[in-house]
Order: sequence, then C-alpha cells, then structure tokens
Amino acid sequence: MRMDVGRDYLHNKALVHVLGYLGEVDEEEVKSGQWELGDLIGRTGVEEKYEEILRGQDGGAIYEVDTLGNRVREIGKIEPLPGRDLQLSVDAQLSKVAYQALEGRPGAVIATEAKTGQVIVLVSSPAFDPNHLSPEDLIDEKKPMFNRAIGGAYPPGSTFKVVTAIAGVEEGKIDEETIYEDVGFIQIGEYIYKNWYYSQYGRTEGEIGLVRAIERSTDTFFYKVGEWVGANKLAEWGKAFGYGQETGIDISGEVAGLVPTPKWKEKAIGEKWFLGNTYHFAIGQADLLATPLQVNMMSSVIANEGKLCSPQVKQEGEAKKCQDLNLKPETLELVREGMKEACSAGGTAFPFFGFSPQVGCKTGTAEFGDPEERTHAWLTAFAPVDDPEIVVTALVEAGGEGSYVAAPIVKEVMEAWFGR
Repeated sequence: MRMDVGRDYLHNKALVHVLGYLGEVDEEEVKSGQWELGDLIGRTGVEEKYEEILRGQDGGAIYEVDTLGNRVREIGKIEPLPGRDLQLSVDAQLSKVAYQALEGRPGAVIATEAKTGQVIVLVSSPAFDPNHLSPEDLIDEKKPMFNRAIGGAYPPGSTFKVVTAIAGVEEGKIDEETIYEDVGFIQIGEYIYKNWYYSQYGRTEGEIGLVRAIERSTDTFFYKVGEWVGANKLAEWGKAFGYGQETGIDISGEVAGLVPTPKWKEKAIGEKWFLGNTYHFAIGQADLLATPLQVNMMSSVIANEGKLCSPQVKQEGEAKKCQDLNLKPETLELVREGMKEACSAGGTAFPFFGFSPQVGCKTGTAEFGDPEERTHAWLTAFAPVDDPEIVVTALVEAGGEGSYVAAPIVKEVMEAWFGR
C-alpha cells in the first residue's frame, strides 16, 4: 500500500506564485531513478526551491512472503521522516489584499521590508488555484501560471527617472541649484520630444529644479539629464541599481530584463544609437526592460539609505544580503524629497494626497507596442518617508496611467499595512 500526502493551500490564488504547488512526477523524472510513479514534487516557487527541506524522507518496509503472498517476516524497515518547517516573510493577509486590488487584471504587486529586502507580498494576476490545477490553466491565453512579478519584463517608464536623477547628481551633472526651463518640448532637427504635461494639456512647467522635476515627472528635464550623463553612464547606473540582472530572489522563474547601450543596439539590432535613444532611455523607454521586482528594489535603495538588498522569501533572521551603493547623502535627500512631493498635493500621484503616514513615490506610464498607443501603469512607493518600513510596487499590463490605475492598488496595500 502507498500513501502520499498533498497540500491544502490557503489563500490559494493570492499566494500561488510565491509558494508554488505540488505536482505528480512525469515519465522522464521516473526514468531518472530519483522518483517513483505517483510521487509528488515541488513545482515553481518555494515548493520547488526548498523541495529537499519540505519533502522529508519516504518510509517503508520490506517483507518476505510465501508463494501465496502472505507475509512471513519483516526483512527491513525505514521510518518516514517529516519535512522540516520553513518560515517565510510573506504576509498572507496583505497578499490577499494586493491580489484582490488587481481585480483580475494582468499585473503584479510586490511589497518588501524597506531595510532588509524580505518579501512581504509577491502576487501575480491572473493566477491559478493550486488545489485544483487543470489542463486548461496550461493553455489559457491569460497565462495564469506566468509569474509576472519576477518573470515579466516591461519598460519601467517614468519610475526609471529615479535612476536618471541619481546618475545626474552622482556624476556631477546636476545639483540642488540646477534650474531648467521646460517649454513643453525639445526639438532636435526634425524630431520633437515632448513633455507629457504639454502633450496632454498643452501646458508647461516653466523653471524647475530636480525635486520639482521628480514631483511632476517632467520628461524634458530628464531628457537633458540623460544627455548630460550620457547613455553608457546611464546604463552603468541602471545596472548598479539591479537592472539587467536577476535580483537573486529565492524562487525560480526570474528574468534579467535588459539595459540597452549603444554597443548593444548596434550588435543586436544593427542600428546606431542616436540622441533621441538617450532621451527615451532617460525616461524608462528605449528598449529598457525591467521586472516589477527590480523596480521595487530600485525604490528600496532610496528607502534604505542607498543599500540594495537581495530580496528573500525565506525568513533570514539577521543575515541580510545588502550592497551599499555609496551614494552621497545629499543625493538621496534630493531624490527622497522629490518622491515625497510626487505623493503630495501638486505631484503626479494624486491618490496619495493627504495620506498618512507620508509616502514617497514615483508614477510611471510606460508606452509599448507598435504603434505606442498603449501604456503599462506603474507606481512604486515607500512609507513612512522619514523612517521607511515597507516598499510597494504595482504594475498593471496595458492598464493606462500609473496615477489612475496603479496608485490606487498601492494605496490599498498601504492602508492595510498601516491600518491594522
């Protein structure tokens, strides 16, 4: 007689992309000799990553039998060993809030501890029920088994202006006294590069500094910063913040994304890099691709005094994998102030006006496709500004504007976190 014990997954869809699920071994795995027909093993997420810890050891007994199949004597016996407990940093209730806030729309929500990188929420939508996995889930065009939080690579849009700002100050191209006059657009030959405020409302920002540029997400300001810093240096700073490489999260399925450079473009596409490419790169477009988790990690650097921590699902206690980017205090102060103003009256993230505690954030509305008429909605935020506890990032695929679509999702998660 054989008995296998499965799982009963609580908060099924809200946690499935971080926990994974148990699945029966296939023919090839049985042929490997490691598994027997009918064995259940971890598939994706924590179940796969920590299979050896969670599985334990099978037990069994060997008997001598007579010609009729009756047991004569016991020859050997192995006692079964239960799997070990595994403590995660994931908050089930907050994950449920995040998943419900997505309302079935394709997207993801990440929440991490500001000072450690420990994962509090990692949800992807749509999702599947691990208690009732069906063949239809594998071929569903909505891709419920696809973990968008770590496996989806998207243009980050204006959220990347945080990196451009850091690069500008750290490279000595701008400082707190830098003033730029926005007239709504920049014209280079026959090409015109507009600010969103001018495109949508025909209005200009006038004279602004870095804090105001972050607050208002002024494209023209960041076009110029990108030009002053240069594409290669901007790429270096993007990589320093974790773009273009895996974060090291302890679940499978992560992709690295892409940080474009002039050399990459010439080799991969066979085209030269132009100033317009630098402009687009500086505002999070121009072939730049990032996962929601990478955008969250970028924000955590600002929240964590310039330290980039590797995100972990398993609770690591006091052992933290963090790298100090050695950013100047004045650089962090300027960018943090700009993100604070973005979530305050007059900024771009209007759902957070008057929110308590004070939030620091950056909206993003990232164009994609050809023609670029659709946009991904982003918002990445941390709170409280003066002593951050949590970093929350939301993406909605083809969702529209970040302030209207992604910001309310992050707000629901923040309200649940600070309201309990």
